[in-house]
Amino acid sequence: MAETAKPLAHNKLACRISLAGHVQGVGFRPFVYRLARQHGLHGYVRNQVGEVEVVAVGTATSLRRFQFDLVEHAPPLSRPTVTIVEPIDVPDCQSFEIAESSALQDARVFVPPDYFMCDDCRRELQDPNDRRYQYPFINCTQCGPRYTLIEAMPYDRPNTSMAQFPLCADCEQEYLDPADRRFHAEPVACPRCGPQLSFEERGECEIQDTTDALCAAVYHIRNGSIIAVKGIGGYHLVCDARSREAVDKLRRRKQRPDKPLAVMVPVAGDDGLEVARRFVRFTEADAELVSSPVRPIVLARRKPDCALADNIAPGLDEVGVFLPYSPLHQLLLDQFGGPVVATSGNISGEPVLTDNSEASARLTTIADGFLQHDRAIVRPADDPVYRRIAGRMRPLRIGRGCAPAELELPWSQQRPLLAVGGHMKGTLALSWDNRVVVSPHIGEMDSPRSLAVFEQVARDLQELYGVSAERIVCDAHPGYTTHRWAQGQDGMPVDTVWHHQAHAGAVAAELNLPGQWLMFAWDGVGLGEDGTLWGGEALLGAAGDWRRVASFRSFRLPGGDRAGREPWRSAAALHWECGQAWAGGADVNGLAEAAWRNRINSPGTSAVGRLFDAAAAIICSLPFTSFEAQGPMLLESLCRERAAPVHLPIERGSDGVLRSDWRPLLEVISDPARSPAVRAEIFHASIARALLEQALAVRDERAVDHVGLCGGVFQNRVLTEQVFGLLQEAGFEVHVPELLPCNDASLSFGQAAEIAARETGKGTE
Repeated sequence: MAETAKPLAHNKLACRISLAGHVQGVGFRPFVYRLARQHGLHGYVRNQVGEVEVVAVGTATSLRRFQFDLVEHAPPLSRPTVTIVEPIDVPDCQSFEIAESSALQDARVFVPPDYFMCDDCRRELQDPNDRRYQYPFINCTQCGPRYTLIEAMPYDRPNTSMAQFPLCADCEQEYLDPADRRFHAEPVACPRCGPQLSFEERGECEIQDTTDALCAAVYHIRNGSIIAVKGIGGYHLVCDARSREAVDKLRRRKQRPDKPLAVMVPVAGDDGLEVARRFVRFTEADAELVSSPVRPIVLARRKPDCALADNIAPGLDEVGVFLPYSPLHQLLLDQFGGPVVATSGNISGEPVLTDNSEASARLTTIADGFLQHDRAIVRPADDPVYRRIAGRMRPLRIGRGCAPAELELPWSQQRPLLAVGGHMKGTLALSWDNRVVVSPHIGEMDSPRSLAVFEQVARDLQELYGVSAERIVCDAHPGYTTHRWAQGQDGMPVDTVWHHQAHAGAVAAELNLPGQWLMFAWDGVGLGEDGTLWGGEALLGAAGDWRRVASFRSFRLPGGDRAGREPWRSAAALHWECGQAWAGGADVNGLAEAAWRNRINSPGTSAVGRLFDAAAAIICSLPFTSFEAQGPMLLESLCRERAAPVHLPIERGSDGVLRSDWRPLLEVISDPARSPAVRAEIFHASIARALLEQALAVRDERAVDHVGLCGGVFQNRVLTEQVFGLLQEAGFEVHVPELLPCNDASLSFGQAAEIAARETGKGTE
């Protein structure tokens, strides 16, 4: 590193170093303090709302080594970047100190996510001689809650929900001791001065002793009860994962008859996965991610002799498993001695609950008891979910541990904006300069609580990052709650982005590759530029400049949005479109068919997601579903082999768009002489082959540098991996996003990317 300090008498030099990136909430200032002392330097280190400022005084050699070590030996959770190194006059300082944080506002803030319990804290948690033995809120500079307890920046204890817990003498000594690993650990606490647990059973007196409360919760779980457990980012509903009766009770009470439930398993063995491997088969990538600092839910193959209740994930061969990431979860599973269902403590579709009184009121018909604590959760963060697809671990939902997710745009925003996403799998994005911060998963935007949390997160992102949005961008669909909210913000300019262009823009911005993209955007439905419901589109171009070049034969959906949970409607529509009757539907009085024939509430669609729904209704005899994508998930789980595809002919429409015709598939998937598994395999292979043929047809006429896959359909591993193989064999370079989900959770990021690309003109280069 070049000499960057001003020389003075006695060979002393002084410099100011500014570091950005993930340098707050990760023990960075204590690290700098110890490093400076190690190198014999004087000066100070302090927070500056998003950056860390270091003033260092020493010899040229010691300063050079210090600057190198600042980055090379930074704490594991930090990712520092040196932004400024400048010479200064030597200040009058006789030692190296941690100075008071500066409250000067700037826009270089990085809000840390919540971190899992580190190994050092876990050892202390289990050590009977440690003063924090079995304390459910143990943490240090390398672990513990962050995003969910920060009320303001800079990240100091008075600006968190821990401010209500004054430090005892022992904790204060650790907090102020530079040699201690809890030096300036903002959530530091112990049984004497920190948060406490309580337990309340229906109609019984509250247990306020932490140890007794935990024991009571474990006792009730063992006896088949459903317990609402308050964690880091919200509540879980917990029950014995080996008890079919307990799981059935949870399903009935939560009115969640079929949707898979996540399972938390105890940590055991050298890599922590000894217990988990009794129930599921991990690939190397699965094992690495499930035990990573993010501690996500990972979808893994269920073992044939799996002892989990068979109604954990009905009809599916995968189970979502995760490890305890907080000391409370660790203690709960250690005492229980086995796996538990740990599903989001919410009313289905809403954000996870966080407030004690609200949870007690809204979950009272579901939970038999409540294990709660008195540390406020400032904002919710649900658990992230990952799945291995096409050789990589890819997010299906971002949340606690990996969000807020911070990404860079290849283009700069001209004015700060708030991107409000879509209607399902809601996220928000705040974008300014070339930065985008994407919120954790919020939920489906069709309830008052979802909207309330959405508005809170919109405010919080702007306040925490010190950036005020000057405009809003939303989906073009006027029926989306987020669209109506955006239009209702008085005095705020609003831009719109078409649904599938946002999907495409998200991939193009994440990968940032030169050249022209052919982007396949396949999902349930999203409003298209022609007023119909798109969802099987191929878009050619670049961010900010897309042209629809291929799609699927459209058909009309009887009942419109109702088809999303009633796949018989999609199946019936395909038959009616071909002049055929279908006896497998629920249209007993013929009203749906009459409405379809008269074009009443029967919008046209090209959505591949609805083709999957139709196939599931026909092959799996599934007229109704209880959760989104249930049909396609069951259809995928049937597949074991790769079948020969049915050719779907392509024709060019009067608008110049190539369209694949699904009609030849209808007879095959309806053939009772073939097993459901074979029909499902043929369906997947045929849809994958149709995509390849579209790509080849486009490449014959226009340059294609990269192929991208986006939209919720590509969460299907069988389809996506077949598509990958076919395209790569044909010489295409293929990409699926890795930083954000390919589903609607990426829309907010894609909206921000599209606006930035349009305004800089990059999309037309």
